Amino acid sequence: MVAELQNISKHYDQPGSGIRNVILNGISLSVGERDSIAIVGPSGSGKSTLLNILGTLDHPSSGRVILDGTDTDTLDENRLADRRNRFIGFVFQLHHLLPQLTLLENVLLPALPVTDPSVRKMTIERAKMLIERVGLKEQVHHRPVQMSVGECQRAAVVRALINQPRLLLADEPTGSLDASNADLLGQLLRELNTEQNLAVVVVTHSAELAAGMGKIYKLTSGSLNLTKQR
Repeated sequence: MVAELQNISKHYDQPGSGIRNVILNGISLSVGERDSIAIVGPSGSGKSTLLNILGTLDHPSSGRVILDGTDTDTLDENRLADRRNRFIGFVFQLHHLLPQLTLLENVLLPALPVTDPSVRKMTIERAKMLIERVGLKEQVHHRPVQMSVGECQRAAVVRALINQPRLLLADEPTGSLDASNADLLGQLLRELNTEQNLAVVVVTHSAELAAGMGKIYKLTSGSLNLTKQR
């Protein structure tokens, strides 16, 4: 199993009011190798919170997050950050590319801790291969301002893959794209799911993107329910 959420709950207490806002209520989810999962639901239902907990960017109020068989509660912050960097790739609605860097430099950012020259060389070659794979070979030395929004979002996907993660988490990855670019990105995610032996979990409002995933879960009123499975 690539990742598991076990009985995850998340709440926020309003100071001085005695009111507790429950966002997630006892959610469990298993992500296997090559799974492709879409999480849908209304705005404010906690989809991004759930994804951030799965990616260890946020902590649950209760429950356990298991990555590759390891309970993340047993890891200190440094070990958790290292595990997150090597094991998980993130794609967000906004690409978050650094404007002063080229496409290639942006893609290599997650690999900055790599100091071994031979490994560094292989990482650069992998970056160039992935850049060509997503159709951006001609833009490799362009800066984000010289690229379209769709090209920048594809570059963000490559950046998420540079450390060869086993799990790709995408939060509204097509939210800022037009229909054509959204279709292209959805197709890319499905192909990478198979080609890279990569588990993919996507939070989305897009019915089209969700329909391309192997499983669809709906998050409402703090509960997660499977609504489709191929």
